[in-house]
Amino acid sequence: MQEAQLPTRRSDRRVRVALAVGLSVAVTALVFTVGAVANAATLFSDDFNDGNANGWTTSGGSWSVSSGVYSQSGTSASAKALAGSTTWTTVTVSARVRPNTFSTSSSRGVGIAARAQSTSNFYALVLTPNSVQIRKGATTALASAAFSATTGTFYTLTLSATGSSLVGRVNGNQLVSASDSSFTTGRAGLLANFTAGSFDDVVVSDAAGPAPTTTAPPPPPPTTPPPTTPPPTTPPPTTGPPPPPPPPGGIIGWATQAGGTTGGAGGPTVTVTNWTDLRTQAQTAGARTILVNGMLAGSGTIEITANKTIRGVGANSGVSGTTLNIEDMSPANVIIQNMNIRGVPGTDAIQIENADHIWIDHNTLSSTIESDPDFYDGLLDITHAGDYVTVSWNIFRNHWKNSLVGHSDGNAGEDVGHLRVTYHHNWFDRVFERSPRTRFGETIHVFNNYYSNILNDSASYAIASTMNAGLLVEANVFENVQQACWSASGYADSDPGRLVARNNSLTNSGPCEVNGSVAALPYGYTAENVGTVKSSVMAGAGAGRI
Repeated sequence: MQEAQLPTRRSDRRVRVALAVGLSVAVTALVFTVGAVANAATLFSDDFNDGNANGWTTSGGSWSVSSGVYSQSGTSASAKALAGSTTWTTVTVSARVRPNTFSTSSSRGVGIAARAQSTSNFYALVLTPNSVQIRKGATTALASAAFSATTGTFYTLTLSATGSSLVGRVNGNQLVSASDSSFTTGRAGLLANFTAGSFDDVVVSDAAGPAPTTTAPPPPPPTTPPPTTPPPTTPPPTTGPPPPPPPPGGIIGWATQAGGTTGGAGGPTVTVTNWTDLRTQAQTAGARTILVNGMLAGSGTIEITANKTIRGVGANSGVSGTTLNIEDMSPANVIIQNMNIRGVPGTDAIQIENADHIWIDHNTLSSTIESDPDFYDGLLDITHAGDYVTVSWNIFRNHWKNSLVGHSDGNAGEDVGHLRVTYHHNWFDRVFERSPRTRFGETIHVFNNYYSNILNDSASYAIASTMNAGLLVEANVFENVQQACWSASGYADSDPGRLVARNNSLTNSGPCEVNGSVAALPYGYTAENVGTVKSSVMAGAGAGRI
């Protein structure tokens, strides 16, 4: 979408550049000072890359370390491994957990433990074939939610114990919570109850967990998602040793909130091999998964109706010459995944307007660099109160005006309280503006992305926060970027926005300008260590990687 043009309020961009340097230094110093106070301490960690399990004591089962993974191979016993201090109180335990074989026992389950006072007294977060549970001891369920755990697949489990509050998350999504005061202190642990399982990347910190929400599965998306109004504080930084990247196949971020995003799940699956059939299927009412086989060329707009997953087959499927339009739906509940999508002259490649609950994942979006910046419009624009959107593991390449969040300085009445978007693990390569360029939305979360070669001229930039938008820019890699971020100075004709930056890496790049504070995020996540972001994104982003 083209931005609305307003009268110019700033005539000298060089003044803004000079101000940015001074403000960036001063505000960054403040942010790092405040962040240091809020840091949680890592109490214990083990990635098993040393080939042993020193520090762990086991009970039951058959435990061994191989290829940097700690495994328990039996299915006929309640097996536990414990580590750490018996005096730990407030703790968050996290680990990657893989069920290998479930037995037929009614108490089967594999997971992690907190406040373990013995091999029978502890709290645990466990996966079963059909549920995720918080347990007291190995068998007593305090809370349960429907969840399908697939053997051979790693899941990131997180269990927080704060006072009597117990909160369990899977792949960053809070699914279960309970209250119990039986155990107030204890060690961390791994549990393989009548289940063979593997464990990796165990981290224990003294971070307090989030407030519990519900012990039931998330409800279906509401007709109008309720506004999120978290307190206006700067989110605490993640700490501890470098964790693995979020699983490329899992959804995290804003699209998980207010009922979540499931696309065409539960409906039929159809395969299309031409543009006309794709348009017909996308516009047909009802849930369905549409598999796109081949590179389909057409012209005009494909209107995507609610409850759709559009997924490319293999590495070379997608669309060209076409706008994929998601508009005027609440919830839209749309997933676009594993597609090659080409820029469209004069308009957007993907356009989200007045629609919510959308996941754009593992796509390759590109055009060609033309001398006219307006030859194409956006590759992915989110406007008119678009909301609850996650943009993950995509490649954006060879484009001018990449991704707009909010189209006009004069649209506050519609946009404030909406435009909540998460961008993570995307590769922005030679996209000279708007990755993203934001207005009004809060908190827009930009983490673990790789920005490269954004330096066409002195006006090139990666991220801009304007019109009081609130951005958290976290653990991103900027290489050869003219200007990493604008915020306090505004951008073009737009007033300043707010931006908190932490743990970013800048090489041969202009500063990330910071300004003010932003609201806390309501969802759980684990930011990958910035030192591994570039390699993870280059290896995992784009079509053909899932």
